[in-house]
Amino acid sequence: MSLTKENDKKYIANTYKRFDLEIVRASGSFAYDDAGNEYIDLATGIAVNSFGACDGEWLRAVTEQLSLVAHTSNLYYTSPAVKLAQLLCEKTGAKKVFFGNSGAEANECAIKVARKWGKDNKGDEYTGIITLKNSFHGRTITTLKATGQDVFHKDFGPFPDGFLYCEANNCEMLKTMVSGNKCCAIMMECVQGEGGVLPLDKEFVACAEALCRENKLLLIFDEVQTGNGRCGELYAYMTYGARPDIVSTAKGLGGGLPIGATLLFDSCENTLTYGDHGSTFGANPVCCAGAISIISRLDGALLAGVRERSKIIFDTLAHAEGVKSVTGLGLMIGIETVRDAGEVISRCMEKGVLVIKAKNKVRLLPPLNIELDVLTRALEILKEALK
Repeated sequence: MSLTKENDKKYIANTYKRFDLEIVRASGSFAYDDAGNEYIDLATGIAVNSFGACDGEWLRAVTEQLSLVAHTSNLYYTSPAVKLAQLLCEKTGAKKVFFGNSGAEANECAIKVARKWGKDNKGDEYTGIITLKNSFHGRTITTLKATGQDVFHKDFGPFPDGFLYCEANNCEMLKTMVSGNKCCAIMMECVQGEGGVLPLDKEFVACAEALCRENKLLLIFDEVQTGNGRCGELYAYMTYGARPDIVSTAKGLGGGLPIGATLLFDSCENTLTYGDHGSTFGANPVCCAGAISIISRLDGALLAGVRERSKIIFDTLAHAEGVKSVTGLGLMIGIETVRDAGEVISRCMEKGVLVIKAKNKVRLLPPLNIELDVLTRALEILKEALK
């Protein structure tokens, strides 16, 4: 066992079941271990390295900003934060943006906005937020409670009240919950990532939006994993033709640096006022510079390339030996396998491809711009591992 692995077990909290692999460098679609072995990376740090590792344009933007100012508090103005917020607003129609450090922070902000909006516009008792069973919204106490999976609700209670869980794609159940509870918002992922890479039905999303408009509720889309080009549009809700009130995002936004954002549309753009919320590292100039590099390049051609790569993966795996089903959207894909998913992941790693898990499925989250020949090679290795 290497010194790194020994000291990891000795000094780092035992919260991760790590693979027996030490990554020492990465470039583009490839990662390299401490023995010099090369791997095609189809995980991208769990949908974080949008353009692969150490992307040249991203690296230049980050390095340039690092040499100017690495951090200053939100007591002062900084150009990267303003430029990024403007980009996000112009590309989505949002009116205001709050920056944090992570997806959980982005969702915490969304929840706070919804609760304050509910009290301001409906009454003090309108604090309920409907989320979906099998959802995942983060690991803080509040976002754990927002998560509709019982497995996450043990050991860390008591949890805050005010969350109700509807079955995904069950419009009648959603109607009953809206009419029977004092709610301020419905919150959902268009593709339930940690829940098994399961896209919602378009009819259900349309139903949720209609209920929000009819009953004066906010519609919140959690785009932490689905966003920033991952699903073939800038944000997955765009694929559904929906109109949000709040969008939370993170992961791929920073291209490898920690940043989260909560996009506020016209219905709630002024809900947060002075002193209502804050984040020490939110809108960090270096992270914002990296995010500008990512968001500015997510144009029509790039997104068309995501959809092209997605079709290649679905077409290649749909009827492959050892595959029960393939689900997902864009380059966020889950494979239900005949073999145990953990065994498939190990076999892929042995052959030089990195993939990860989502519940009982093998999950693929490749770079948005992965080279077509590299993708083809990786899929051939995956097909062998699936047999």
